[in-house]
Amino acid sequence: MSEKTKTAQSSGLIENLRTIGYALLIALVIRALFFQPFSIPSGSMLSTLLIGDYLFVSKYTYGYSKHSLPFSPPIFSGRILGSEPDRGDVAVFKLPTDGRTDYIKRVIGLPGDTVQMRDGQLFINGEGIPRERVEDFVEEDRSGNIRRVARYRETLPSGKSYLTLDTVRGGRGDNTGVFNVPAGHYFMMGDNRDDSQDSRFAGAVGFVPFENFVGRAEFIFYSTDGSARFWEFWRWPGVTRWGRIGQGVN
Repeated sequence: MSEKTKTAQSSGLIENLRTIGYALLIALVIRALFFQPFSIPSGSMLSTLLIGDYLFVSKYTYGYSKHSLPFSPPIFSGRILGSEPDRGDVAVFKLPTDGRTDYIKRVIGLPGDTVQMRDGQLFINGEGIPRERVEDFVEEDRSGNIRRVARYRETLPSGKSYLTLDTVRGGRGDNTGVFNVPAGHYFMMGDNRDDSQDSRFAGAVGFVPFENFVGRAEFIFYSTDGSARFWEFWRWPGVTRWGRIGQGVN
């Protein structure tokens, strides 16, 4: 092989590595500043979000903290260009107890609010949040077994409404004391009220500092029922929930 050929190959390899490096840098910037993908691993947000949903979270909506970056490096504290969450937002945050685990819940209580559950009804600042019974949520497991769960439409004072599930009457989170949300913190709850570790349980989640917010859930870009293994690509079309792709997260 001639020296000219070796030089050309070396130059081509360097150029390819440079291109890959640029692509990785651009992907990192997009992930840190604009959108981060997030997958739903549990049923705590049923029926709004299903296990196997993949969605994009906007990082810029609430501004930036150390948790906007991979591995949450402690290079600064607080938030830059911060914009406070709205009540009713579905948001991803770092679990306050460890600062590493990603959780996704709905913003229910703002700083200074009081929050309480009474017989499964939500009360904010002493006022009961309207709760309308709607059609059951119907869930089918991989064996074909059907489960029906009572579903309600909850409407906040702002007019924002969303669906919640009530799996168990008198569940452990259906009746609580009054929570006083401290300054700079938020009260988060899952829509699947009887199957959600959230701010009702101080040892599990508790109040969430604004700094711990990662971003707001925006829309679903892919959804699968999980019955196909990753390498079974020929089964992907059949297990994809096509109707959920592109749906906004309400």
